Amino acid sequence: MNINKNINSISLKDYAEESYLNYSMYVILDRALPHIGDGMKPVQRRILYAMSELGLNAGSKYKKSARTVGDVIGKFHPHGDSAAYEAMVLMAQHFSFRYPLVDGQGNWGTQDDPKSFAAMRYTESKLTGFADLLLSELKLGTVDWQPNFDGSLLEPTLLPAKIPSILLNGTTGIAVGMATDIPSHNINEVLDAAIHVLDNPKATTKDLLKYIQGPDFSNPAPIIVSPEELQEMYETGRGGFKVRAYWEVEGNDIIVRALPHQASGSKILEQIADQMQKKKLPMVVDLRDEGDHKEPVRLVISLKSNRINAAEVMNHLYATTDLQKNYRVNINLISLKGSPRVFALKDLIAEWLKFRQQTVLRKLEHRLDQVDDRIHVLEGLLIVYLDLDKVIRIIRNSDDPKKELIKTFKISEIQTNAILEIRLRQLAKLEQIKLEEEKGELELERAELEKIIKSKARLKTYIKKELKDIKEKFGDERNSPIESSSDAKAFSEEEMVTSEAVTIILSKAGWIRSAKGHDVEANNLAYRGDDKLKHFAKGRNNQTAIFFDSGGKAYSLQAHSLPSARGMGEPLTGRIVSESGVTFEGVAIGTYESKILISNTAGFGFISNLSNAISNQKKGKQFMRTPEGANVISPVAINENHKFVAASFTSVDTKKRVSYKLLIFPIEELPVLPKGKGNKLINISTKAFKEKSEFMMDVCCLAEDSKLHIHHDGKTGGKIWSLSELKNYISSRAKRGRVLPEGYKGTILLEEIEKSKDAVPE
Repeated sequence: MNINKNINSISLKDYAEESYLNYSMYVILDRALPHIGDGMKPVQRRILYAMSELGLNAGSKYKKSARTVGDVIGKFHPHGDSAAYEAMVLMAQHFSFRYPLVDGQGNWGTQDDPKSFAAMRYTESKLTGFADLLLSELKLGTVDWQPNFDGSLLEPTLLPAKIPSILLNGTTGIAVGMATDIPSHNINEVLDAAIHVLDNPKATTKDLLKYIQGPDFSNPAPIIVSPEELQEMYETGRGGFKVRAYWEVEGNDIIVRALPHQASGSKILEQIADQMQKKKLPMVVDLRDEGDHKEPVRLVISLKSNRINAAEVMNHLYATTDLQKNYRVNINLISLKGSPRVFALKDLIAEWLKFRQQTVLRKLEHRLDQVDDRIHVLEGLLIVYLDLDKVIRIIRNSDDPKKELIKTFKISEIQTNAILEIRLRQLAKLEQIKLEEEKGELELERAELEKIIKSKARLKTYIKKELKDIKEKFGDERNSPIESSSDAKAFSEEEMVTSEAVTIILSKAGWIRSAKGHDVEANNLAYRGDDKLKHFAKGRNNQTAIFFDSGGKAYSLQAHSLPSARGMGEPLTGRIVSESGVTFEGVAIGTYESKILISNTAGFGFISNLSNAISNQKKGKQFMRTPEGANVISPVAINENHKFVAASFTSVDTKKRVSYKLLIFPIEELPVLPKGKGNKLINISTKAFKEKSEFMMDVCCLAEDSKLHIHHDGKTGGKIWSLSELKNYISSRAKRGRVLPEGYKGTILLEEIEKSKDAVPE
């Protein structure tokens, strides 16, 4: 068998690797990733160039899209017509491109269904005025040209973009082993940032964020991202953000007027309807799409009543539907070096400005060459007028007038040709004046061009003026507000529970139960053996009940899950994991914003929102740090009417005599903390506390018109006092208070008697 020795053999492994690498680079460079210069993928660039060659500028008449697509695939892009047309449609959709490059007439799809556009034989198109910013300098020597796929034509390798198009319209693309996801931005903000980088090449990302607030889409749907996330995203070129629907409330209806970028309204309606069918949205009674031509997006979500918190409903829908969408950011572009790179914002703008400087230099040099050539011709033409008769005589009598003119006047062939092409009517004196004026103007232009080309500062000023002119002509206001918001949260099973009044009861032995209503006599309920009431709190059964142990830990249980008060309840330890030796001292329930006063026997305390005590852990969370030997006192619910804090405690004087004291101080003197040790409510001696001779027994909060029932272990059981009667006990926080009247002894407990209630002493 004869083997051709000119054939080189390679292993299958090497062949596969080389083929895959070639394919990968083709996909990366020629299909998926845009170039930083013009922000275009090859197919987009070819569409715009083909449309410009067809004369489909902004001022022209519309032409069938099929004609454009035919030119694109026939001359420049040998792929399927559907792929080329879809790329063209994308550039025409105002909800896809922040600044559309194609002006379409006909059905070009809707935001609800972007792919519902009509076939290309039915639609018509031309370029927008904005596209001119990418194409206007194409024939001015600004770009390199390359043969098309069959070598019959030339096409531009890049478009001479006057703006950083990739930031303005953004893009998405999946290559081999990499992808790009770049959001759109506002042109005013981007151009201001570019001008700033021109003036300050060492500008930081933080500096640029003074101009660029963040991404900007074509509708007012807010972008949810924190300043820290935004800075990291632009510093690394990678990150993400959320976009939420824009909505308003009208009566019992939530009106959604703008959806996240490229979100489908019909899909969102299906998602909400599915939840309604599964009884996961009992507060929603109706759902409608009222969108029309004038108002494309108008989704109506009808609530049961105006008492339902619309923001909470939307927060749930953000978490469970496309009313909130996540967007990835990966600023991956083909750099000026021709290789893919992930750009930080500052680097992207700086690299584009480098491209723009190169483009402008080429344009100016091209124009300078044109000016030089024209001046050269004009200099030759003016010779005609200096010795017109001699020129005419040479042309009439010479066998080779061209050669004779060159020899006689020592002019170039180009000048000679121009002279020989002069018409007789151009020999008038007026024409000579016009040529001299033109030559003078061109000489001034040449001098100006040479100054700009030779000076980096003048070149920057030239580009800066261009950008300012573009901003004045095409600038617009931002559409998408930037908001820093909490994460969306779906309704829990508990939040779906119908709101009912309940009283949560905690016994001294740590047994818990829930009684319906707020008119519950907790003391009169039946308890196991010697057990009795420790503490109770009033709230709603769709709220979270929080139990506090003696060591300062807080444990959370859903109120609706607690056993009924018809029975004895069940031990709290069966629901949670507590430390050995602790006792349960109190319970609190309310909204997340409800405030409580938490304190301990060492005399420390603080005010906090109830939400700060909530924990999803069975083992609870450390809410209050208690000194050694101190126990937490039952929490006190605070309302807007409370102006004072009352505290009872034991005191030891210099003669070691124990007395019972009371201190009342303004509630505003207490700090509001998320958790911690707190501040001193009363001044208890550390030594005396360790010896257990001084300690705080109880606290309560008072309104200006409420009374204080001081319970004690004496025969009288206690007395009800008005604040005017207790004025001597009112002082500042952390004082020692005053001794209670004789007869008060044992455990001094405090109870607020509200003005509206008729209280009877125990």
